[in-house]
Amino acid sequence: MDQRLASLAAVHDKEHRRRRLAVAGMLLSVLIFGSNFALSRHAFLHGITPYDLLALRFGTAGLLLLPLFLKSGLARCGGAGWGRGSLLFLSSGLPMTFLMMMGLTMAPAAHGATIGPGTVTIIGIIGSVVLFGAALTRNLVIGIAGVLAGLACLAIAGTTGASAGTLRGDLMFVGVGLLWGFYPLMIQLWKLDGLRASAVVSVLSMACWLPIYALFFFRGFDIAPWWVLSLHALYQGVANVIIGLWIWGWAAHVLGPAVVGRFPPLIPVTGTLLAIPVLGEIPSSLQLAGIMLIIGGLFVASWRKPARKPGHEQVPADRNDET
Repeated sequence: MDQRLASLAAVHDKEHRRRRLAVAGMLLSVLIFGSNFALSRHAFLHGITPYDLLALRFGTAGLLLLPLFLKSGLARCGGAGWGRGSLLFLSSGLPMTFLMMMGLTMAPAAHGATIGPGTVTIIGIIGSVVLFGAALTRNLVIGIAGVLAGLACLAIAGTTGASAGTLRGDLMFVGVGLLWGFYPLMIQLWKLDGLRASAVVSVLSMACWLPIYALFFFRGFDIAPWWVLSLHALYQGVANVIIGLWIWGWAAHVLGPAVVGRFPPLIPVTGTLLAIPVLGEIPSSLQLAGIMLIIGGLFVASWRKPARKPGHEQVPADRNDET
């Protein structure tokens, strides 16, 4: 009996450490994704085009993850299957990233860091209830209301006096959120390994974009200093696609969709704060109020684990239910 209790305690402690590591991983992903808006817009303001960044992003990630993709077989689309692989490609690959990059050429970084993740939050809430039976507890509802109120403050502050071009960029960010919001839900639903999903997204995006880029948008290798191009290649291809999506996908398995849905609202906080030193975008009082509402809403929503409706099982920790 003592051995059994000790074994159960060891399993509990291991799972507790695993969940804490997943939370830390989600926060790292939030930092990576939040900073992407400011750093990408900075690149555009200094001569690098969205087409160049797309080539650097998916060229780097696609080449690095190609062996993993081919290991699972081309016929099986890297192990995901062509139907599922195509949906992953749409939600987190070239189409979503193209909308984000083009939106950043028209609207400030704070807009992208606000509108896209806000849309992701709404989709995550709806998806966790519909697909996984997550119940909306009182704390979760109050927390979500605070988060959405904060996002509304940031969005209103960001769109005050907007031009027609800015509004078009904002609509593109809405499209980003609509696509990106389904990625963690599909990872959960299909129990896909995070790195394998990243390989599928990267290789398919590379195969689609590099030929188009070479034919219509390539301007040579002297568009920026080599160290600038190398830095963006590492940040876009390695940090965003490989590390960010890998950690996000793994943590989604460990924490579950309802918990994961609480992290996207932190992206606008990160993006807004980083836009200050990188782009000189100083947040207004309304933006600061929005940030505080988001932090407060997340605290309330995280106070207690969301309950599940009877008859629904917990989502496995990973594809093979292994650590």
